[in-house]
Amino acid sequence: MVPFRKDEVSVRDVLRIGTRGSRLALVQTELVLEALKRAHPDVPFQVVVIRSTGDRHKRVALARLGGRGTFVVELEVALREGRIDMAVHSLKDLPTRLPPGLCLASVPLRDDPRDALVTRHANGLAGLPEGAVVGTSSLRRAYQLLALRPDLKIVPIRGNVDSRVRKVRDGSYDGVVVAAAALHRLGIQADYIFSPEEMLPAAGQGAVAIEVRNDDAEALALAESIDDATVRACVEAERAFEEGLGIGCHGAGGAFATICEGKLVLQGLLAVAPGQLIKGKIEGHPQDGRWLGHRLAHMLSAKSSLATQEER
Repeated sequence: MVPFRKDEVSVRDVLRIGTRGSRLALVQTELVLEALKRAHPDVPFQVVVIRSTGDRHKRVALARLGGRGTFVVELEVALREGRIDMAVHSLKDLPTRLPPGLCLASVPLRDDPRDALVTRHANGLAGLPEGAVVGTSSLRRAYQLLALRPDLKIVPIRGNVDSRVRKVRDGSYDGVVVAAAALHRLGIQADYIFSPEEMLPAAGQGAVAIEVRNDDAEALALAESIDDATVRACVEAERAFEEGLGIGCHGAGGAFATICEGKLVLQGLLAVAPGQLIKGKIEGHPQDGRWLGHRLAHMLSAKSSLATQEER
């Protein structure tokens, strides 16, 4: 963590933290706020709720709304206009390339990065009947789920986590696949947790990020002071892999990094069609995470190209 000293920056009357208004977003922002207050009890903070395009148009497919930036663009506009001083995001919603003048200042926490199934049937994934209707709008999840259970019917679903779970409880779906971290933070029980071998998560899944203006020394120092270096190294490798493939969080790719015995181990996925998955792994020094991510993306892209040529 980067130390913060009040005498190094000018402290404003209040530091405004922007967030979406969903229950999950507010819970995550509260976690960030608690960490900031513990580290800096004398700094005044204020939470500012900003409604995103994705929240306003819950029935429209995310791809039609602009993809992964759908949930962050209004927060970024507010940042650039000076209406807020920090923006709290689910990291997987944040594009790998940020607008000019903004930076990813901190990744202070990460919950369970895996995917989870909520179902109205017993025995989790195995308990889903043949032809069961499972909701997800993620190609990554859909393609991997069909590799495990080709008989399932995958149907797009939108809305916040609470509303998606309700659609299972009311019988509209046999199950939905969502982030395990989201369920945990909302106090909702998962019926099945997919291992990374079964379903590789999205880059940055389960992590919470703080975005600030490059030229705001105070906000930058405050955010950096609660950064988790281990989490940061892992998610930077995952995001570099995603960047190398040129896909977003709703694309058919996944990445998951861990650090063990001083080595960063990165697993990557490129799903080229339902049930057709190209996977790979690379390891190296944690400081080389971005290089490792780009290298693995190149390796899997080459495998995909070779497979395509062989099919012709």
